[in-house]
Amino acid sequence: MIRIIVRGLIALVASAVGLIVASLVLDGFHLNASGFVGAVVIFTLVYILFTPFLASQFRRANSAALGGVALIATLAALIVTDLISDGVNISGIGTWLAATVIVWASMVLATFILPYLGLKKYLEERRDNN
Repeated sequence: MIRIIVRGLIALVASAVGLIVASLVLDGFHLNASGFVGAVVIFTLVYILFTPFLASQFRRANSAALGGVALIATLAALIVTDLISDGVNISGIGTWLAATVIVWASMVLATFILPYLGLKKYLEERRDNN
């Protein structure tokens, strides 16, 4: 159960990092501070739900798009978040495409780096206590 909670928290933080990076890099990508938390939650939930669904659909169809499931899920999550959240506003086709890649890449990096930072801290605390 703890593992699921930790993975969920990592997913939320990784999504927040991705959205923040995209807003800093892209002129057509705007975050609203008052709706940011809601946008992160919506984005994360949609991404988590779409990824296995898309993977199973593409696997069943033997589609070459299977390799791009994470990017497609990121775009879908951005679209849904933009539509139902006041926290994210994206304008322009180029911004949509760039935001998809930037958010996805930032999430991948954060997903790999965050557990390492937490594990490193945990191991240091454990060593200090012994």
